[in-house]
Amino acid sequence: MSAFTHLFSPLSIKGISIRNRILSTGHDTDLGRHGLPTEELIAYQRARAKGGVGLIIVQVVGVHETARYTAEVLMGTQDECVPHFRRLFDAIHAEGSAAFVQLFHPGRELLWRKGGLVQTPLSASVAPTERFRLVPRELTPDLISEIVEGYGAAARRLAEAGADGVEVVASHGYLPAQFLNPKVNQRGDQYGGSLSNRLRFFREVVASIRAHASPELIVGVRISGDEFDLSGCNEEDTLTACRALEREFDYFNVIGGTSASASGAVHIAPPMTLSPGYMAGFSGKLRRSIVKPVFVAGRINQPQEAEKLLAAGQADMCGMTRAMICDPEMPNKARSGRLDDIRACIACNQACIGHAQLGVPISCIQNPASGRELVFGKPYRTARPRKVMVVGGGPGGMKAAAAAAEAGHTVTLFERAKRLGGQARLAQLLPHRAEFGGIITNLKREMELANVAVVLGTEVTPELIAREAPDAVIVAAGARTILPPLEGEATIPVVASDDVVTDRVQVGSRVLIYDWLADWTGVGLAEKLATQGREVTLAVNGICAAAAIQNYVRDGAIGRLFKLEVKTLPFMRLYGVDGGSAYLIHTAAQESLVIENLDTVVTVYPGVPETALAAAAKPLCDNVQVIGDAMSPRTAEEAVYEGLVAAMNLG
Repeated sequence: MSAFTHLFSPLSIKGISIRNRILSTGHDTDLGRHGLPTEELIAYQRARAKGGVGLIIVQVVGVHETARYTAEVLMGTQDECVPHFRRLFDAIHAEGSAAFVQLFHPGRELLWRKGGLVQTPLSASVAPTERFRLVPRELTPDLISEIVEGYGAAARRLAEAGADGVEVVASHGYLPAQFLNPKVNQRGDQYGGSLSNRLRFFREVVASIRAHASPELIVGVRISGDEFDLSGCNEEDTLTACRALEREFDYFNVIGGTSASASGAVHIAPPMTLSPGYMAGFSGKLRRSIVKPVFVAGRINQPQEAEKLLAAGQADMCGMTRAMICDPEMPNKARSGRLDDIRACIACNQACIGHAQLGVPISCIQNPASGRELVFGKPYRTARPRKVMVVGGGPGGMKAAAAAAEAGHTVTLFERAKRLGGQARLAQLLPHRAEFGGIITNLKREMELANVAVVLGTEVTPELIAREAPDAVIVAAGARTILPPLEGEATIPVVASDDVVTDRVQVGSRVLIYDWLADWTGVGLAEKLATQGREVTLAVNGICAAAAIQNYVRDGAIGRLFKLEVKTLPFMRLYGVDGGSAYLIHTAAQESLVIENLDTVVTVYPGVPETALAAAAKPLCDNVQVIGDAMSPRTAEEAVYEGLVAAMNLG
């Protein structure tokens, strides 16, 4: 019997019984092609359904040709799509989950460039969108009618394909939200002005869906409780609108944010800087105001969090999307009480929303099989067990060891430090990044379950390899920290970021951080030191601070540095420190800049791969593989992926 009595109770909506209160919300996977579901998308959603989720809401489906906000958005505008979606919904149903699908028009929030050309976006009014720097054309009444008809026709097709319900996407500043927001909607006709007029588009969309599809079809809405932007809708605006629309919709799905601004977009996939379940306050208010079911999402990553929220009456279902991108089996594990076995999401955003924004298929830095189910989905078992030595206990080494042992090999992992984790141990020490340490906890548990032997505090040498006589060696020894080559004679400390993160070195009151990597480290160190009262200048070898990381994470960090009055200099290369002055060159202008009267210079600089051991091991062992930073300093995502591949390559 599960301890999660609320989480694993069924929910009935219009005759559809949903087996539990766990929801996979609509999210872009970039697994569709030519506007249609692919085998990859079907395998991805099947894995989550098999993992025990109650309801899957399939990602956005365009309702009109003008809804193509990316090149590979799914489309519901032609009858030919029906058999393709039927295979997707059949796969979800076969594993016991209910299947809804999102009906979508982005309005002015348009990304796609057809043939490289910027398309003409549409909106309620000529209201420029700040984030994508587009000026939309105001929708004419005739085109509004055409789009409204498109919602109904798409709903009919998707219902014919087997969808249990459809969800109108009115969240994140997309087209319905643009009609609702009086700062965007400046129309003088029947679609603008009063709240009733601004809700007319919603009502016509629902009427069109009801006219085209069966009355039994569930019709819900996803809406942002707060757009978290001064020009967006706030909680009171949304609460009033939802109350007015209660008769139209069968459920309300609450999230936060808007695509239209940097501050609002952070909430589309909220990073670890935001508290778990932070939208539950609004969803609770809404649930007390209406009788229709209320769903909520926003950093609900653990079953304990969802159970508490449900028990408090703050929602009827919990969106736990990234939790199941990270671990599709999370629902089944929670139901059976295997909480320690759940691979918990750390909200890094790197390979989920980060991949989608790069136009590559979704995955997870902790779970490379996510989005690659057709490649890695079936457990691999070796026919020829081998003795395997893994060198290095960072994320890559731990994943290689766990995967190799799961495949049936006898595995020993050696780590020269007295603790596992590698670079992840440093990452978790930065402000707002404590959850990143979860990758260590999760991978340690994977190794425990696979019976990996772990030897800590031991430096692997050629002599040790010869004594152990392994059949295969996987080298995940990482990279060696170095300082950049600098001219001049410094009279102040020039130190590596690792030593400052760990407090092995104390810095002075006036600090320059030279950030070559432009990732989490530079902005994290700047925030740490500025919070301590230091005067900090962050010189970034990139177009902006944190340019190399996912933009929701980046923009939140930049906002915090602005409030802390950290001076940020982009396009900078440090080439010398002389006395107490740092000498930089602007990489675009090729002109020098001098920063004087410094107390400390901190460098965030790429390490040098540890290659000596791999070279020494090759004469001693026929199968030597090098992964992660030992191959080339990159991120945990590449290290973990290469660890999995290395294990499979053992044979």
